[in-house]
Amino acid sequence: MKKDYDLTNGVRGKFYSAEAEFNLPIYLDPEISEFVDRLAADRSLDRNTLVNLLLKKDKEMIEISGAN
Repeated sequence: MKKDYDLTNGVRGKFYSAEAEFNLPIYLDPEISEFVDRLAADRSLDRNTLVNLLLKKDKEMIEISGAN
């Protein structure tokens, strides 16, 4: 990194968007990651789709049990 930067022509908020959505990474334990990858391959799904399906099912179970 340089010690100093010239920001005289900089524009504050040039790339800001109020509608921007951020998807934060979620890190799985290696054992879970391997399981999810294997299960996704068996079902011809991508990892994200499978994880979302599993979490939706968990959410339904939690809501049904009233333990929210």
